[in-house]
Amino acid sequence: MSGEYDDLKRRMDGAIAAFKHDLASLRTGRASSNLLDAIQVQAYGTTMPINQVANVSVPEPRMISVSVWDKAMVGAVDRAIRESNLGFNPIVDGTNLRIPLPELNEQRRKELVKISHGYAENARVAARHVRRDGMDFLKKAEKDGDISEDDQRKRSDQVQKLTDETISTIDHLLSDKEAEIMQV
Repeated sequence: MSGEYDDLKRRMDGAIAAFKHDLASLRTGRASSNLLDAIQVQAYGTTMPINQVANVSVPEPRMISVSVWDKAMVGAVDRAIRESNLGFNPIVDGTNLRIPLPELNEQRRKELVKISHGYAENARVAARHVRRDGMDFLKKAEKDGDISEDDQRKRSDQVQKLTDETISTIDHLLSDKEAEIMQV
């Protein structure tokens, strides 16, 4: 069971890591190269992350710079950035795109909080799926006679505790991000 518990822990940590990645892609008023991580570009007949076709940097606190490696890809990168729901309007300058970050208005801040709540709910659901898999494994192990009923209860409590800790971490990260978004 130790290996199974480690696997559950790893999967729950994965849900938290994915949630952190989602939160990092939300714009809070300060430029960050992570803001463009979620953008996928149509390139060479496939879809790939923006960081596989360009360098993303932050030369100023309110500016993101995207340096596209292949001149033929500039239009695709520009289109991908504009079509993302981030509200960016890149300025194309040769193979470079400059993206000024406007101040966030109250309505956009509230939208971002809503989006972050959606990300949090997805992470909680992922944690609950991992919990369900762990509980199913324990019930099957008890049914097959691999563990006793007492062991099954004890281990179920451990899985539930792990789930509670994971959801608590997600909630804490969400409240921190919410405060960061609403800070003027």
